[in-house]
Amino acid sequence: MKLDVRGEVCPYPMLKAVEAMKKLRGSEEVVLVTDHAPCLDTIPAQAPRFGYSYAVAETGSPEWTITLTPAGGAR
Repeated sequence: MKLDVRGEVCPYPMLKAVEAMKKLRGSEEVVLVTDHAPCLDTIPAQAPRFGYSYAVAETGSPEWTITLTPAGGAR
């Protein structure tokens, strides 16, 4: 599932990521694109609660992709 939350500020990107993780229940990867730096702290902190690991990649200035992978993926 891909979520493009560029232009949105916390808590909305985090709430959308949590909703996606709850809906998918660790069965599918969630890829979130954001330009809001606080997401780099809030979203990865929630990932383990829902059985996900995470990876963060800087893809622009400022823009990041947070990949949430079902448990067992790279962090």
